[in-house]
Amino acid sequence: MTIRVIKQLIPAMQASDGAGVKIKRSLGQRQGVRLDPFLMLDAFGSVEASDYIAGFPAHPHRGFETVTYMLDGHMLHEDHLGNQGHLKSGGVQWMTAGRGIIHSEMPQQESGLMRGFQLWINLPAAEKMKPAAYVDIAPADIPRFELDDGSWLKMIAGSIELNGQQMAGPIQGLSTEPLYLDVQLQAGQSLQIPVPASHNVYLYPFEGDALVAGHKVREHHGAVLDQGDTVAVTAEQPLRFILLAAKPINEPVVQYGPFVMNTVEEIEQAIRDYQAGVLTDNQQAQTIQIHKA
Repeated sequence: MTIRVIKQLIPAMQASDGAGVKIKRSLGQRQGVRLDPFLMLDAFGSVEASDYIAGFPAHPHRGFETVTYMLDGHMLHEDHLGNQGHLKSGGVQWMTAGRGIIHSEMPQQESGLMRGFQLWINLPAAEKMKPAAYVDIAPADIPRFELDDGSWLKMIAGSIELNGQQMAGPIQGLSTEPLYLDVQLQAGQSLQIPVPASHNVYLYPFEGDALVAGHKVREHHGAVLDQGDTVAVTAEQPLRFILLAAKPINEPVVQYGPFVMNTVEEIEQAIRDYQAGVLTDNQQAQTIQIHKA
């Protein structure tokens, strides 16, 4: 067992996206602040409707996946073909933009708390132009495993064996082999989480500070972890964090806003396709549908 230590800390920066939604951005705050294959991590959360009510009107994507995890609230996803998906408290949408999608994500509430994460995961070159697809995961389909004394772990993607128990999330079989965990620990508790030694690992506390291999990671600070096969976390106070791990792609990344490709020429083609209305052709677009996990 080799405990992963902290390699880099990334304080989340206040920013806005969409039509003015207030967010905290850690990964992706600059194009050099990435962790292959993770391109961006945004945390959003407010009880003030003015911070989120304008939402994310129609916008395009190509070349990567978006993962939206709604902790609290209700958002409606719609694409350019009229497909719809309701994302409610505790639910996840895993969207593969592939060749192209034009979609919107709009709040379905006028008041109250809206809180969650959006993660962008790169696709390898061989998969960047595949048809777009969705997996909408209801809260009841995300396994929750009880730990000691009120602590728990939710598995959104990937599989681990912890304390002799096999734990698996609904998302499996992707080329980057992602692991996505939501973990809550009570004060004074520690947890050692096995992770593949081949994967890059990112930990983000969003309720309380974490001790990672004995070093503090403050709330809304992301921690890039060094090599190893185990993540050791201790909660000095009640703590909730997400843990992300995935196999790096090790390919060039060229990004222009919502398009992520391998070369400048591919980005220029994506822009031309979008301007010409052929970001996704009719034959491929007809295969787009929302699948219930």
